[in-house]
Amino acid sequence: QVQLVESGGGLVQAGGSLRLSCAASGINFRTAAMSWYRQFPGSQRDLVATITAGSTTNYAPSVGGRFTIFRANTVNTVYLQMNSLKPEDTAVYFCKLNSGISGRAYWGQGTQVTVSS
Repeated sequence: QVQLVESGGGLVQAGGSLRLSCAASGINFRTAAMSWYRQFPGSQRDLVATITAGSTTNYAPSVGGRFTIFRANTVNTVYLQMNSLKPEDTAVYFCKLNSGISGRAYWGQGTQVTVSS
């Protein structure tokens, strides 16, 4: 059974930092592409950052230069380091795994990030 468990969300002041973690189990993590999405109230999920199995990264323009996605295959975990946070970064953040073997996608349960002004 594939599980993605996110952690690290919370309340932070504008200009602060948070690091989100997403730990995967039950799947070959090394061959998977990992992504972080965020969802604002009443909106669809938007892509924030992606890292391939080969560690190539890509970012949404709104977070480029502030957020960093990286992975630690030894512990089956992907991270999102978020710096210089803004109130408009307030959202529920989800991690997504795209299996490099089956092509299936799996989602975490989401973690709330709230940035106060």
